[in-house]
Amino acid sequence: MMIIPTVLVLPFPGQGHVNPMMILSQKLVDHGCRVIFVNSDFNHKRMMSSMVEQQHSLDESLLKLVSIPDGLGPDDDERNEPGKLLDAVFSTMPRTLEKLIEDIHMKGDHKIGFIVADLAMVWAFEVASKFGIKGAIFCPIAATMFALLCNIPKLVDDGIINSDGSLLTTKKTIQLSPNIPEIDPRLFFWLNMPAGKTDFMQCSRILNSIEWWLCNTAYELEPGVFNFVPKILPIGPLLRSYESTNATSRSLGQFWEEDLSCMNWLDQQPHCSVIYVAFGSITIFDQSQFNELSLGLDLTNIPFLWVVRQDNKMMFPNEFQGHKGKIVRWAPQEKVLSHPAIACFVSHCGWNSTVEGLSNGVPFLCWPYFSDQIYDKTYICNELNVGLGLNSNENGLVSREEIQKKLDQLISDENIRSRSLKLKENLMNNKGRSLENLNKFVKWLKE
Repeated sequence: MMIIPTVLVLPFPGQGHVNPMMILSQKLVDHGCRVIFVNSDFNHKRMMSSMVEQQHSLDESLLKLVSIPDGLGPDDDERNEPGKLLDAVFSTMPRTLEKLIEDIHMKGDHKIGFIVADLAMVWAFEVASKFGIKGAIFCPIAATMFALLCNIPKLVDDGIINSDGSLLTTKKTIQLSPNIPEIDPRLFFWLNMPAGKTDFMQCSRILNSIEWWLCNTAYELEPGVFNFVPKILPIGPLLRSYESTNATSRSLGQFWEEDLSCMNWLDQQPHCSVIYVAFGSITIFDQSQFNELSLGLDLTNIPFLWVVRQDNKMMFPNEFQGHKGKIVRWAPQEKVLSHPAIACFVSHCGWNSTVEGLSNGVPFLCWPYFSDQIYDKTYICNELNVGLGLNSNENGLVSREEIQKKLDQLISDENIRSRSLKLKENLMNNKGRSLENLNKFVKWLKE
């Protein structure tokens, strides 16, 4: 009789973490596993309300969606500050996860054999070990950032950082290995989250006891990292499969309902004519910067599709015409990026958006908000050469003129477009190596 392994999947409670881990969960189900997907209560409610039409088709015997508290109230503003959210998660979730596993085992339906936990939830392995549960760490950011985290003890020994993760060096750049791009130490991603109590030294210690290190990347994207840290296994790019689904179906794992009307609108636009503007789930602009962005899009006189989240508190400036554009609250991003009408992507450079844009051969106008996004922007512009960055003026604002100038430059640059398409071709032609890694992991689960 074939054994169906039961895998508990635990993302950090953020949209950019839930998305790739939901795609991974669906792939595990396709490969004959049973998955229990654990969201925070707050995100579980959002996710369920955004997918009303799919609930009847969700096979709960194979993919079960459950939740536990994350330590914050539904109206708590700290939810939008990753460092403070990390604190709340770290002080609440270990206890509630342990209780969830106990309850599942007491019911005796399906004993959890394995756990796949987000890199930011590395504490979960100490909980899992109490039940004899083995598992894999999943990295939703660039493998280079994962390698940086793995090398924290060496960074301490080399006098680059203190044992609490704070910066010691005055060097402008460091290089983990000759084949990995240089990194500005001032941009180490944990420095942007000063409130987070996650002990990075402890994180490194726990990592070494975990057998599988999975990452949403590909050999073709970050070739130098895998020689340096061979334990990191690329299983990406993790993309949704739309071939078998209806064009009107929404993506499982979204916190907001996708506005599918933008797809019909894109169908009416000429090939390679639309600017896609989306800044992920937590980027916040002040009113002055929001005005400049609005008026910069107007100045280009080019059609644009702009995602302005429903939690956006900014007002559109009076002068904003917007007649060439379409504004939605949330978009089916992978479908949008694969649409032939898209000319370029104005992005915060979160790793999911980066992977999705690169996989579709779309040039980037990079506007990072914080953390690892700043590294991703440098990698897109300086290493892959498939994007441009923006410069701020003396007031710290990216002006409407700068936005217009860079968009005009990006859209007219045939070399950037051709490199983007070449990279897409490489990624799509070599998907087999990532699939082999995933198959290897599934085989281990089943054994």
